[in-house]
Amino acid sequence: MSAHPLPDAERPDLDGLTTPMAWSDEEGAIVGCNAAFSRWLGVGARRLMGWPLAGLDGGDSHLAEAMARLDAADAPLRLRRSRLRYADGEECFADLWLSRRDEGGWLLEAHPVDEFPGDDPALLLPSVLSASLKGLAHELRNPLAGLKGAAQLLSRRLEADPGDSRELVAMIGSEVERLTGLVDRLLTPAPPRPHAPLNIHAVLERVLRLGESDAGWAVRLVRDYDPSLPEFAGDADRLMQAVWNLVRNAIEAGATHVTLRTRAEHAVRIADTVHPIALRLEIIDDGRGVPEELTERLFLPLVSGRAEGSGLGLALAQQVAREHRGSLAYRSRPGHTVFTLLLPLQIEEEET
Repeated sequence: MSAHPLPDAERPDLDGLTTPMAWSDEEGAIVGCNAAFSRWLGVGARRLMGWPLAGLDGGDSHLAEAMARLDAADAPLRLRRSRLRYADGEECFADLWLSRRDEGGWLLEAHPVDEFPGDDPALLLPSVLSASLKGLAHELRNPLAGLKGAAQLLSRRLEADPGDSRELVAMIGSEVERLTGLVDRLLTPAPPRPHAPLNIHAVLERVLRLGESDAGWAVRLVRDYDPSLPEFAGDADRLMQAVWNLVRNAIEAGATHVTLRTRAEHAVRIADTVHPIALRLEIIDDGRGVPEELTERLFLPLVSGRAEGSGLGLALAQQVAREHRGSLAYRSRPGHTVFTLLLPLQIEEEET
């Protein structure tokens, strides 16, 4: 398919805008874009000329479907959490606005995001009581799953080599203490524990140990650590719960490989604050991905893609991120899902 750029008289004056925009003719072929669009997509404007606008869709043909149903008299359509890419290039994430042009064809406006953020569960809680009870059940289930896996391995190893079972026995004791603490916290609510210096890799090793007990040989757990990361103030138990929720979700989504990757990232904006340095923790898996019907509600309590799921793991993980002044986001397609936890490493001291 070939097309020619619009004459200057028909070309929208959009090059001065920082918002990425592209427009097509009536056949759907791209006939122009502004400089922000080509920079964002990582491809020269000349290469885009004649390319099908719908061919930029890196998802499930949502853009083509929207173009087909959008009439000239219709208001612009919003396509949330969309993925665009040119040919085999890198995927770019954005919320899109699609509208018809007076001259014929379509106008596409992109509002880029690095990853898909989670909606605030507190704004859409269906029932505070129900969420609290479900949350307790979910949090009790995780330690019990760890205890069950450790006990199974312990029973197999005890006869062959009693000395090798000491670590599993210690894990059982640790998980029992955490289970008791959860129940005590329900009966006698206590304020959050003060944060203390912790090593994130020590936290991740606890998660990986639980994962190995839970999944056995069915899942390969991969470490990709940055050893130069400094200690930072946090709640090790809460962080372990959050990361374990994410790893367990990956395992239950059919992943065969789960990677825990840590990196330092500079000048990171979290909400309205720019932090000089932050920890970027990525949980990467090759499972089935986030179901399309859940993308808008993924972080809400009681929302789950599994019949037996409680739908609270991600909401609780997001809450832990907020407790540490961080954020939790994700990007997903079948075979490649990444949940990203950003935690500031230099946190200003609270005023007395």
